[in-house]
Amino acid sequence: MLLLWAYTTPLVAQPPAKKVLIDISHGQRFWNDPKTMDKTDPNFVKRIQYMTDEITKTSSSVKREVGYVTGKIKSDQLATCDLLFIHLPSSKYTPDEIEAVKNYLQKGGSLFLVMDVDYWSTLEQTNVNDMVTPYGITFGNDSRDTLSGGYTKPGPITDKKLKVTYHGARLVNGGTPFCFNNQSQEPFGTFVELKNGGKIVAMGDGMVSLYMTSWKDVNDYQCQDFMQGVFAWLIK
Repeated sequence: MLLLWAYTTPLVAQPPAKKVLIDISHGQRFWNDPKTMDKTDPNFVKRIQYMTDEITKTSSSVKREVGYVTGKIKSDQLATCDLLFIHLPSSKYTPDEIEAVKNYLQKGGSLFLVMDVDYWSTLEQTNVNDMVTPYGITFGNDSRDTLSGGYTKPGPITDKKLKVTYHGARLVNGGTPFCFNNQSQEPFGTFVELKNGGKIVAMGDGMVSLYMTSWKDVNDYQCQDFMQGVFAWLIK
């Protein structure tokens, strides 16, 4: 009698793909999920779709997917991501959310936090400083420098000087500055690397991270290059 043995490789559950998570649940002024904007102004949806396509391209450059935080920030959700992106929130984070972000950073996670001038969101409306002050970074008042245009200095995040969008900003203190405005060379972007591997990039102007390549008759701001440099540094 001929016995036939069938051998099958046991299925091994694969861990979920790591993601870039975009917070859209705290009154964000710009970022949203275009798939959930059916009743919104079509022109605004078009703008959001452009930004989404661009950040998907940025995330793909570091082999990551894009996901969204649509409720309270929780530790189990942060465990699935390499990078938490918070752009111009206008409401407060709960103590539990602040603690979840803190634990995430202490475990080696990365935070990309962007604010702008009071016109868009004030420090009374949102308590983002609670997230970053423990690590030596603090958002302050609006800058007095209002002329357009900024640049990065070569370093760990961008390996060459980049021309980046700027038009007024919120002061950001601490860390290692790497973005500066053209008017007075005042810094508006900084970074810090924690001893345990966690990383933070904090920006006081939101235009370059909205992929605004054109502003005030300037059409060659290097937003995608900037964002890819930031993502690569935060995730590596």
